[in-house]
Amino acid sequence: MMIENLFILAAAPKPAIAIGLIILFIFIFILFLLILKYGGMWLQARLSGAPVSIGELIGMTLRKVNSRTIVISRITAVQAGIDLSRRDLESHYLAGGRVPNVVRALVAANRANIDLTLQTATAIDLAGRDILDAVQTSVNPKVIDCPNPSKGRETVDAVAQDGIQLKAKARVTVRANIQRLIGGATEETIIARVGEGIVTTIGSAVTHKSVLENPDNISKQVLAKGLDAGTAFEILSIDIADIDVGDNIGAKLQADQAKADLVRAQAEAEKRRAMAVAREQEMQALVQENRAKVVLAEAEVPLAMAEAFKKGNLGVMDYYKMKNIMADTSMRDSIAKPPKKE
Repeated sequence: MMIENLFILAAAPKPAIAIGLIILFIFIFILFLLILKYGGMWLQARLSGAPVSIGELIGMTLRKVNSRTIVISRITAVQAGIDLSRRDLESHYLAGGRVPNVVRALVAANRANIDLTLQTATAIDLAGRDILDAVQTSVNPKVIDCPNPSKGRETVDAVAQDGIQLKAKARVTVRANIQRLIGGATEETIIARVGEGIVTTIGSAVTHKSVLENPDNISKQVLAKGLDAGTAFEILSIDIADIDVGDNIGAKLQADQAKADLVRAQAEAEKRRAMAVAREQEMQALVQENRAKVVLAEAEVPLAMAEAFKKGNLGVMDYYKMKNIMADTSMRDSIAKPPKKE
């Protein structure tokens, strides 16, 4: 074909020959660029048993898909015995998924005989979960510290019925549940539920000594509550790593209550004292008022006597007799009073 084209060009006029040579050169140059860009990838896919055509590679580039990521991921899946189509991988890539992560998770699940389909894996990946970490956790359970030290708390603090505080640390061994990974609660929920169970168990203990004697009772009671319901994990075990005696919270509460009672009693006493002082002031005011009335009444006596003299109701002898009686009464009062001490 190439020789025939050359003969045709040789028989053509010189301008046509030049144009033909230019077109041929451009064609060869484009073909060279395509082979240079996609040839190695095409050959690698062909030799790995996951063939991809040059046209498909060009199409992925035009669709702004990382063709190397798709090809390498498909080769990895095929080599592991998993048949994944280029279209499915490309669709997940365009949806914003992490294709290599999904493929590695499918390979790991296949090796561990875990039932994980591409649809489930891509859905979990698009939901924002790390599907590879979930598969690895399903195969190799991991340990979660309760409480999480990174949150600023080192122990779960609870108070027994005798008022003694206990500080506990727990380690929870969990395994990922692939079927509940979509919509299931995360590690934070596991930590919160286990912490709540520890506080409840210690709080229901009659004495702190019973908890210290059998710390495994906490694990048994907490584990029996089914704390992994609705979560993306399956709790395998809950182990109390450490438990220490804290403060005597009951004594502190009683002391605080006594202080509060003392303050309240002092306030009530002060209130009664203030009321007594106010009542005393009222009585003193009342005495002064009555004295004023007596003074007013005494001031009217001379007026009444003068009026009686005018009307003839009181004689002079009667007046002197009254004065003698008053003088005699005053003398008797002075004699009856004890002498003043110097």
